[in-house]
Amino acid sequence: MENYNLKKGIIFASICIFTIGLQPVISIARPNIIDPYLFGAITALIEAILFFPIFLIERGKLKRELSNDPISNEKNSSLIHGWKKKSNIKVIITIGLTFSAVPILLYIGYELAGPIISSLTMKSEIIFALLFGFLFLKEKISKVQILFCVLLFFGLVIAITEGSLNLLKFNLGVLILLFSGLLFTLVHTLTKIGFERNELFPSQVVFLRNLISGVLLTVLYFLIFPLGNFAIIIDPYNFMFFLFMAIDYGASLYFWYKSLTYIQIGKASIIISLTPIVSAFFSFIILGTMFTFFHLIGTSIVIFSIFMIVRGKKGV
Repeated sequence: MENYNLKKGIIFASICIFTIGLQPVISIARPNIIDPYLFGAITALIEAILFFPIFLIERGKLKRELSNDPISNEKNSSLIHGWKKKSNIKVIITIGLTFSAVPILLYIGYELAGPIISSLTMKSEIIFALLFGFLFLKEKISKVQILFCVLLFFGLVIAITEGSLNLLKFNLGVLILLFSGLLFTLVHTLTKIGFERNELFPSQVVFLRNLISGVLLTVLYFLIFPLGNFAIIIDPYNFMFFLFMAIDYGASLYFWYKSLTYIQIGKASIIISLTPIVSAFFSFIILGTMFTFFHLIGTSIVIFSIFMIVRGKKGV
């Protein structure tokens, strides 16, 4: 891995533990008048606005380094112009369209499943990562990895069903979150390829995907609902939640993508497997949600399973 830097990768992934862990808490704590669709639309727009200057700064730095030493900074030329490739344009559009739906699904799922179960359910993404790696990247899956994928799912069942193991307790929120995890893991796989080829960089992807999804969702919203609903957005208390989620979600994306530019996705996945602990802590402090014994057992099994699954990958 050309850009490998363990220390930087660990730092960026560690920041994600807190930002990702806070997402279900912020979503559930928002006022009821803010529906998931509007929440997804406006937070995406704000994220695009916040990351536009960051994108310009990073792009400017790449251009300056390239102009000072074109030979040594050949990689910078690829990072600056790589998005123009037809394949990368398709990837960026796919990311934008996919993440027009994913945040909305996540916000709905968070409400229905609750913050702790939501955070645990999202750890199923590593199962989808193995599946897509096998299907698209021809990566092998060992029997040990399959075994611990089953154990991970068992841990989820324990936490979700409070130990009853009754799969009928998998409410609609859990199913929505599982589907969301499948979607964004697929998109992250495509994004990772662009990073490894040095044709895309994190702030660029965060800005463009939120610009596409934010504009699309906002235009559709006000084509359907009255313009008077704009008052919901500009209300100071409501806007605080739009802003908090935009900062948190945008930071999560940015630092996650940054971690992927420095370390393998397996190491990053192990680090952010701790997000349910953060979700449990803040959901108790802010929402009063109790962290039960079965949550503890399920969380322990999930984190251990993720460690063993990733350990089974070569080079991790």
